[in-house]
Amino acid sequence: MTGRIQDKVAIVSGGAQGIGEAIVRRFVAEGAKVVVADMQEAKGQALAEELGSAATFVRIDVSSTDDWGKAVETALKAFGRIDILVNNAGGAAGAGLLMNETEAAHRRTVDVNVTGVWAGMRAVLPTMIAQGGGSIVNISSMDGLVGVAEMATYAASKFAVTGMTRSLALEVGKDGVRVNSVHPGMIETPLTRGAPPASRMRIDRSVAHQPIPRMGKPEEIASAVLFFASDESLFCTGSALLVDGGHIAGPYREPTAALA
Repeated sequence: MTGRIQDKVAIVSGGAQGIGEAIVRRFVAEGAKVVVADMQEAKGQALAEELGSAATFVRIDVSSTDDWGKAVETALKAFGRIDILVNNAGGAAGAGLLMNETEAAHRRTVDVNVTGVWAGMRAVLPTMIAQGGGSIVNISSMDGLVGVAEMATYAASKFAVTGMTRSLALEVGKDGVRVNSVHPGMIETPLTRGAPPASRMRIDRSVAHQPIPRMGKPEEIASAVLFFASDESLFCTGSALLVDGGHIAGPYREPTAALA
């Protein structure tokens, strides 16, 4: 199947590399026009140039409402409408015990992961509502559904994305705007490939106990996002789709005999 979002216009934050780049490439392959919104100017420009007339780049800090205004303006000027928003930009300012985390690291994680999503949704809604509809897809995390040790602020920020997704879905369903979230597990990206050896060892050990014992691929997240972006999900809003290899399904235990 091709052309699943033919002639639709999307903004993808954090679209210059990793999961965001995979989403941008898949969207263009399926017929969409895409605004690549990212702080990484060289990578974002190069990707947009490679994709030709189907893509354009805008440099934004997602925590800035002014920058989100620029992204909306860019989309409307280049392509005339906005049908899809993917709030993909995110990250964590390090890991460690909550009591050792600095206020600066905490605030930066919240600025990007929470304020960035809030500002992106707020920026596109007037256009989507005026058009009669649209699809917002927020990239949360499996850690937006369960806690994770030594990542308290990150988990809290991703829980916030889950909550904002469901809350906004209740507000704008009547306007034809759908709001859903995708929850990746451990994905092979430039960031994970570049992790320090000790961190990579912990990731590998953790992944080994999943029902699907490997890291996910950015393209697998892009497929999930495409479903929510397309008209195939017209009856889905406020939904959360896990793409985590079964990581949080539960701990693996050896079978035991039934109790008498």
